[in-house]
Amino acid sequence: MRYTRQMSLPTLLAVGAALMTAIVAARYFVVSGVLAMLTLRLHPAVGPVAGKRPAQVRHEILWSLASAAIYGVPAGIVGALWHERGATLIYDGAPHGVLGWLALPVSALAFLFAHDTWFYWSHRWMHRPAVFARVHAVHHQSRPPTAWAAMSFHWTEALTGAVIVPLLVFVIPIHVAALMAVLAIMTWNGVTNHMGWEIYPRSWVAGAWGRVLITASHHHLHHRHYRCNYGLYFRFWDQVCGTDRGWAAELLASPDAVHSSARN
Repeated sequence: MRYTRQMSLPTLLAVGAALMTAIVAARYFVVSGVLAMLTLRLHPAVGPVAGKRPAQVRHEILWSLASAAIYGVPAGIVGALWHERGATLIYDGAPHGVLGWLALPVSALAFLFAHDTWFYWSHRWMHRPAVFARVHAVHHQSRPPTAWAAMSFHWTEALTGAVIVPLLVFVIPIHVAALMAVLAIMTWNGVTNHMGWEIYPRSWVAGAWGRVLITASHHHLHHRHYRCNYGLYFRFWDQVCGTDRGWAAELLASPDAVHSSARN
């Protein structure tokens, strides 16, 4: 539809993949870097002990950069196909009427729930002993994780996470703005869930909002106990399947309480 005639299709896809890899890596450095600095400023005792922090952060960054390429390649290819060929269900332009505007949050929620479903079940699979030892242990080597651990995955785990959103754009119609919102939420949750402290007000997390949505207080228990709290955005599948163990209470307590238990 909008094919760039000066560029062959393989070249176009390669450029799209390289560009998106750079965007994913830059997004990771900006969001993780800002929140890592915020953690050191507001909760300096949270995270690994000072002597181990540099080595752990290097480990997290190196694996995350490898993951950025794995996430970037399929996303870049799909983006190029959409932009030049219209070969997806992504659309742009101003929404038309009430249904057009309503489709924005509905499609975003559909993407988030589908992604969360995929994440929950693939995450549980990666906690099978043989798979955990070969794959998921890379992520859990961050003990406790930091904001830099958001994409610290073995390449197999990164691949399972990288394919779902590019596949969904061929199944669920979504406006490009709603897709950008999904990707922003995906990045934000991935980083804030690993910071080791709760960025949201206690009244939100301990209230109705926190009984549905996952924050650091919920995911922190997964990194402590491993066999619970597998979800990414919603507590739905954990609650349905009996794997929800609630919140790490100390993350909802005073900052001093967070500091004293941060390394548990």
